[in-house]
Amino acid sequence: MNDLFSNGPRGKAADYTAKDIEVLEGLEPVRKRPGMYIGGTDERALHHLAAEVLDNAMDEAVAGYASRIQVELGAGDIVTITDNGRGIPIDPHPKFKNKSALEVILTMLHSGGKFSGKAYTTSGGLHGVGVSVVNALSDKLTVEVARDKQVYAQSYERGVPVTKLKKTGETSNRRGTTVTFHPDPKIFGTGVHFRPERLYRMARSKAYLFRGVEILWRCDPSLIKGDDKTPAEETFHFPGGLADFLASTLEGRQTVTATPFVGRAEFPDQQGRVEWAMAWPVDQEPYFSAYCNTVPTPEGGTHEAGMRSGLTRSLKAYGDLVGNRKAAQITAEDLCGNAVSLLSIFIREPQFQGQTKEKLASVEAQKLVDASLKDHFDHWLSDDPNRARDLLDYMVERAEERLRKRQDKELSRKTATRKLRLPGKLTDCSRDAADGTELFLVEGDSAGGSAKQARSRETQAVLPLRGKILNVASASADKLSQNQELIDLIQALGCGTRDKFDVKKLRYERIIIMTDADVDGAHIASLLMTFFYREMPGLIEKGHLYLAQPPLYRLTQGGTSVYARDDRHKDELIETAFKGRGKVEISRFKGLGEMPAQQLKETTMDPARRTLLRVAVPDRYGEDRESARDTADLIERLMGRKPELRFQFIQENASKVQELDV
Repeated sequence: MNDLFSNGPRGKAADYTAKDIEVLEGLEPVRKRPGMYIGGTDERALHHLAAEVLDNAMDEAVAGYASRIQVELGAGDIVTITDNGRGIPIDPHPKFKNKSALEVILTMLHSGGKFSGKAYTTSGGLHGVGVSVVNALSDKLTVEVARDKQVYAQSYERGVPVTKLKKTGETSNRRGTTVTFHPDPKIFGTGVHFRPERLYRMARSKAYLFRGVEILWRCDPSLIKGDDKTPAEETFHFPGGLADFLASTLEGRQTVTATPFVGRAEFPDQQGRVEWAMAWPVDQEPYFSAYCNTVPTPEGGTHEAGMRSGLTRSLKAYGDLVGNRKAAQITAEDLCGNAVSLLSIFIREPQFQGQTKEKLASVEAQKLVDASLKDHFDHWLSDDPNRARDLLDYMVERAEERLRKRQDKELSRKTATRKLRLPGKLTDCSRDAADGTELFLVEGDSAGGSAKQARSRETQAVLPLRGKILNVASASADKLSQNQELIDLIQALGCGTRDKFDVKKLRYERIIIMTDADVDGAHIASLLMTFFYREMPGLIEKGHLYLAQPPLYRLTQGGTSVYARDDRHKDELIETAFKGRGKVEISRFKGLGEMPAQQLKETTMDPARRTLLRVAVPDRYGEDRESARDTADLIERLMGRKPELRFQFIQENASKVQELDV
C-alpha cells in the first residue's frame, strides 16, 4: 500500500519541487488567465473591457458627482471614455508612498474606492479589479485626470507604466477622468473588433438606467459599415428612465393593458432603491433586462426572482379579491414569461457570481424587490379595475393554455400532400388549397346529408355535429380536451387553438355555421361562436367565421316561390312580393334535414344567391377596448359558469321580448 503512494507512476517524486510553484505578481494573473476576469478572449469579453471603464464613470454619476459621460470609438479599436466626475485621486497612496493612488488603482488588483462604502454608497465595481484588468489586457492605455484645476496624465503598456504621472496643464472649468485604451492583440488576436452597434446600445442603456446623466456617443464614421445604422454621433438623456426605455421597445406594438406598469421606489432603511417598467405585448415576443447598480445581469439573479414572486403573489391575491378562482393557477412564468420587462436596482455591496457580474447573488435583494414591487403592483391593479381585469383575464388564459399543453393533445393539421388524420364524419372538398373553400358546420346527420347533396364538391366541405356542443365558457380544460365533437372540429380546421393557433394552417377560407332557423339552432350557433371566441379568436379577427341564413318559411303563390328567414321577413314578403293578392301558401321548414337538397342549395349554400353574416368582435387590444370588454362581459354572463348572471340578464331583458319562438 505504501508503495502505491510513494513515488507515483514513474517513481520520480523529486521532479516536482518548490521551484515548480509559480507566483504571479501584479497584473500577471490577468494576462495569464484572462478568462477568469472577463470570461474569455472573444468579442463578448472584448466589449467587457469597455463596460468596466464605463461602469466606473457611471458610478461617479450615480454617486452624484458626474452629469456627463462621453463614449468614443475611434479607428483601430481605440476606445475613449470621459466623465466629469471628481477625477481619480493623484496624490501619493498612504501605503505605497512612492506611487500615486491612480497608479495603485491601475496596476494592483483589488484596489479602489468602493470597499468601505465611504466614497460610493452604491457602485457597479466592487471587487477593485475592473480598470486594472483593462490596463493589463491593453497594449496601450492612457489616463488623464482633471482635478483641483490641474490636468495630469500617465501612460501604460500591458499594465506597466511607461511614463510617470505628469502635470500636463491647468484648467479652470474642467474636472473628471478620461481613459483611452487599445486591447492587446496578443490577448484577443487580430480578428476580434469592437462593434459600433454593440457599444452604442451599451451607452444608451446606461442613460436609461440613470435619468440624471447625459451620455455623448461618438464613432469614427469609417467603422459603420453595411447594414449597421448606428449613428456617428448622438446624445442620450432620458428623464423618464426605464419608462422611456420601455416606450422605445414597445413602439408600434399592441399591449394587453392600455398602460404599462412603471415606477420607482426607495427600499426601507436606506438600503437602496428599485426602478421597473413592464408591459405585456400581444405578439408575445418577450424581452427582459435586469441591472444592479447600472451593471447588466443577463442571467438575472435574486432581484429577478424577487420581481417574479412579488408580482405573481399580487395578481393571484387580486384574483382572489374579485372572485376569480382561476387566478390561483397563474404562475410566475405565465405572468412574466412573455412580458417586456426592465428592472434596475441600486444596493450596497451587491454579491455577483463571477467577476463578469452576469448574475446577482445578494440574498437580501430578493426580499427587498419582492416586497416593494408587490406593494406597488397591488396599488396599480386596484387603481384601474378595467386594466386589472384585462391583465387577469389574459393571464388566466395563459395558465389554462399551459395546463392544456400538459394534456399533450397535438391536433395540428399536416400538409395537404401527406396523409391527413381527419375526422370520419367530415366530407371534405376536393380542392387542396384553402383559397375559395368553405367548411359548413351543421347540426346532426340528417342536415349533414342534405348539405352534402347540395354542396359544390370542389370547394365546399361539410362536418355534421351531434347536437349541442360543449359550452367551452363553463367547461374545464380536461372536458374540452376529451370532447370528441370539438376534437373533430379542431382536426378538420387544422390551425390549432390558443397559442398554437396559426391562421396560415387553416384548411378553409370560410367557416360557415349553418344551423336551423329556430331557438335550438340559435343556441347551437351561439355555442360554436363561443368556442371560436375562446379557442380561436384569431379566426374571427381575420374574418374567416360566418353565419348562414337558412330560411324558416317558403311562400308559394301559383308558380312563384320565395323564402323568408323569420316571421318578420315572412310578413314583409307577403306585402312586397305578393302585394296581398290572393292566397299565399306558407310552409315552415322543420329543419335543414327536412329541406330538399336543391332548395338548400338555392337558399343557403350557393355563393351566387345566398346571404352570409360575417362574425366580428372588437379588438380587445386595440383602440376600442371598452367595446371588447362589453363583448367579453356579455359572453361571460350568457355562457359562463355562473347561472345567476344569466338569470339576471333574462330579468333585465324579458320585457323587451315581443315574440318567443319555441
